Amino acid sequence: MSFDTLLARADEETLGQLVGARIVRLLRLLEPSLARASVLRQLVTELHDPASLLRDPEARERLLMLMRPDEAAEFAAALLAPAVTGKSPDPYGQIVSLEIQTGSASERRLRELLGVVAEPAAPDHSETPDDTSIVKPDYALFTHQRDAAARAIAALGRDPRRVLVHMPTGSGKTRVAMNVIAEHIRQRDQALVVWLAYSDELCGQAVQEFQRAWSALGNRELPLHRFWGTYSADIGDARDGLIVAGLTKMYGVARRSVRDLASLADHTTMVVLDEAHVATAETYSLVLGVLANKRHDGQMMGLTATPGRTWSDIDADEELAELFAHRKVTLQVEGYDNPVEYLVDEGYLSNAQFRSLFYDGGYTPSPQDLARVSQALDIPSSILELLALDEQRNLVIVREIEQLARSNSRILLFAATVDHARLIATVLRARGLSAGFVTGETPPLERSRTIQRFLASDDEPQVLCNFGVLTTGFDAPAVSAAVIARPTTSLVLYSQMVGRAIRGPEMGGTEECEIVTVVDRDLPGFANVAESFMNWEDIWEESR
Repeated sequence: MSFDTLLARADEETLGQLVGARIVRLLRLLEPSLARASVLRQLVTELHDPASLLRDPEARERLLMLMRPDEAAEFAAALLAPAVTGKSPDPYGQIVSLEIQTGSASERRLRELLGVVAEPAAPDHSETPDDTSIVKPDYALFTHQRDAAARAIAALGRDPRRVLVHMPTGSGKTRVAMNVIAEHIRQRDQALVVWLAYSDELCGQAVQEFQRAWSALGNRELPLHRFWGTYSADIGDARDGLIVAGLTKMYGVARRSVRDLASLADHTTMVVLDEAHVATAETYSLVLGVLANKRHDGQMMGLTATPGRTWSDIDADEELAELFAHRKVTLQVEGYDNPVEYLVDEGYLSNAQFRSLFYDGGYTPSPQDLARVSQALDIPSSILELLALDEQRNLVIVREIEQLARSNSRILLFAATVDHARLIATVLRARGLSAGFVTGETPPLERSRTIQRFLASDDEPQVLCNFGVLTTGFDAPAVSAAVIARPTTSLVLYSQMVGRAIRGPEMGGTEECEIVTVVDRDLPGFANVAESFMNWEDIWEESR
């Protein structure tokens, strides 16, 4: 009995369950013949390797139940100890109820019986080094990034120890910030840095990026405290390390007990504000008023990857400038007034063309939805899930990608949810395009394989559908087009998505890039984010 034999026996219903009901529905909308068993069977083999299907309890049960009674009895006897199989006349119940742990002997035996080959061991690439070799850092900075980091560190060393680090999308703001934080911690026996971000997604990215940075730049073991969403680290006793905190959760601490927040402030040596241009909002003001003003030697660094140097509200911009003592670090390049021109000329960024794809139909926000959007600092996940379920919107996205594939070989999609990324990738495959998907839930090995296929040096159009993978473990620079179908009111998050698509030749990317933003007309905020992406005014003093 082999895995291929079982899959060949699967009918349309079973194959539809393995592929996913929502995907099958969208396939039928596009073209009914795409939901035939032969097409679905091919999708199963392209989406999943046999080992991953056997690790999934539900998929494993559906496949094993395709055995005939005599085969099931023989299989149970081979998989289980004879003393176990002899106790029950139901071999199906025995084989599907068996708990199989990844890497266990039972998993290896299951693969062996079904003819599924285990993952090959990594090849040995060891070789004798030359007399002189170049040692490459794991967390390197380009010249313009080193200059920005040095100026930020210098500004934080002078009273009132505040600075805003403002670097355009794709120029390496996060790397600069992590180098500044690492230097701050290394210079102190005890240093407690509080990183504030407004969304769970941005908090998670900060944790991943700091882990990557500190593993290369650190000088000691360091506690990393998570305090957002469902994470509730005991930050009251924190004395050293990094606290990554959600603004909403930290604001809740302040409202319950300013004394608790003040106690934390006694030990906080640096506060970092992601998406600093919203720092003057009431939620930030209350938290910052305590955290950033308690210690005379406390430092505060704001970060923004917004594309312009000012925002539409001049009064708010002036208030923000005062918060950071009118000190701002931007890229300084001799001969260039506009840092983006330098980054494009030097090949760090692509020459990007932006286009909005307006969508009118489907989901219409209710008054309650609009209230949630106005109260939150980004589009709530419940609304993103509704957009992901909008089949007409998905048809628009699929057709836009198919159009882009006529003139672009590497296309990146930012989906609204995890399931949305998988759905669009699967439908594109059924439509004849080479498409894969990666999310924060994708196992590292599978993620690496998917990205490597995307980066393969051939002319066949490739589409990579992504959700929630913007920082560590995601590096797909060779993108010539991107579709942003995940609405956000966050300029930082939008900038991060754009930044993944506009890497220039110096970064392994392309000279030209097309950015298509799906704009839902009835959803507030996102159109403004997309349309206000270039603005280079300045009312700040430059820190040197």
